[in-house]
Amino acid sequence: MLKGIPAIIGPELLRALDEMGHGDTLVLADANFPAESVGKDTLVVRCDGHGVPELLEAVLRLVPLDQYVEKPVTLMEKVPGDTVETPVWDVYDRIVAAADGRGAEAVGRIDRFPFYEAASQAYVVVATGERAQYANVIVQKGVVYENEELA
Repeated sequence: MLKGIPAIIGPELLRALDEMGHGDTLVLADANFPAESVGKDTLVVRCDGHGVPELLEAVLRLVPLDQYVEKPVTLMEKVPGDTVETPVWDVYDRIVAAADGRGAEAVGRIDRFPFYEAASQAYVVVATGERAQYANVIVQKGVVYENEELA
């Protein structure tokens, strides 16, 4: 047991977050995402039973967003013609805004297949039990400065 680590971050995910370097990416994948096939050449961590918003919030307590890219958080854009509502995106905007001074401006969107390609290059894919549609997120890790204090 460690102090200051959100309880939702298990040992395998904590290790992956620690091993990630500046610019490495992490995918928080919803329950419909093909995590095992997209992540076949990378580390896949199972967080079944947990939602993406709670994991995103916990991850951003430990990992800064990349300050050298315009959009260090990437969402999967809806397939053209899909009319499904995506209220989870508003939740992500609030979580990112609480963790990064750029606010929702740090969040971008890319189409489905480019998202899969980017996800296949991630350091770690986290498979969750999230049921919201289009709830996948790619997070790009920033620099952890020596003088940063733990919350």
